[in-house]
Amino acid sequence: MARVVENPDLAFRLARAIVSDIALYNQDKVAEGIKGDNIFELMNAELEEGREHFYSRVSADIANRDHLYERAIVDVMIKQAGKIESQIW
Repeated sequence: MARVVENPDLAFRLARAIVSDIALYNQDKVAEGIKGDNIFELMNAELEEGREHFYSRVSADIANRDHLYERAIVDVMIKQAGKIESQIW
């Protein structure tokens, strides 16, 4: 079993890796969600599964643990999707 991450910087790196994998394996779905302005609804199951994995690996004692995962979603998945044509930009 993997050890529990207690360092906030390492926790954020883990969150980014998880979200990066989600985006990589669901590229078409991400593009569809950006184009349709419903990415969070469309990707809800995948993002929640990633969140559960993140929580299982990161100590609950880390301040703003929820924020780290949410920030990773924006930094990795949303910013990288900026090149996709959409009315939301």
